[in-house]
Amino acid sequence: MKHVILPKSAASVRRRLPFYLAMEEWVAGALPEGEYFFTWRVAPTVIYGHCQDVAAEVDMDYCRSRGIEFYRRKSGGGCVYADMDNIMLSYICPGADVEPTFARYTAMVAGALRGMGLDAVPSGRNDVEIGGRKVSGGAFYRMAGRSIAHSTMLFDTDMEHMMRAITPSRAKLESHKVKSVEARITTLSPMLPGMTIEEFNNRLIASVTDSELVLSEAQVAEIEKLEQHYYRPEWLGYDPKSTT
Repeated sequence: MKHVILPKSAASVRRRLPFYLAMEEWVAGALPEGEYFFTWRVAPTVIYGHCQDVAAEVDMDYCRSRGIEFYRRKSGGGCVYADMDNIMLSYICPGADVEPTFARYTAMVAGALRGMGLDAVPSGRNDVEIGGRKVSGGAFYRMAGRSIAHSTMLFDTDMEHMMRAITPSRAKLESHKVKSVEARITTLSPMLPGMTIEEFNNRLIASVTDSELVLSEAQVAEIEKLEQHYYRPEWLGYDPKSTT
């Protein structure tokens, strides 16, 4: 599997989340058939699913007051929260069947974690758990004979933002009188003492890939063109220039 890498000139630029969604789309549409993988990190952002109503699923006032951005992705599923203390994973492969794609993907991610001494196992269709608590959850969509799967990897995170930025998550926690989101999920950093998020990311990539593909600046420019779709109000379901 190839690790897709941005050139140094592009890697030094702080990117918003839609760039990486567009990068997945570009890889699926432009590169030869094969398996591709890359990781990314962003400033605090909520990502909501293709069919979700942003006003119902995201606490937009809370996010705006704290500088948390929110964007729609093309895959299904529910909202997730990302920040610089966790890692987002992207996997692109041939075929269009969700079950075998998720089976291979979650097995691959769990295997990488086990290689670091963690008792990780695939759970359900698209999650990875350690000790019965979720550390990674994924989503999927098809594109022209390709499968795109992407997921969170909770190395660490701001738990308050995670609970309060996503409206249903907060309501569910309150209704069940769960004091902390940690009752359902876990983070990796306490299990890997002394390991930085950069070291973890490098070990994860080394575990699941066997070669590298460095993109050109021209290819990055193509990704940036695709990125613009993700900022359109009709796609987002709200006007990003509005404060109400």
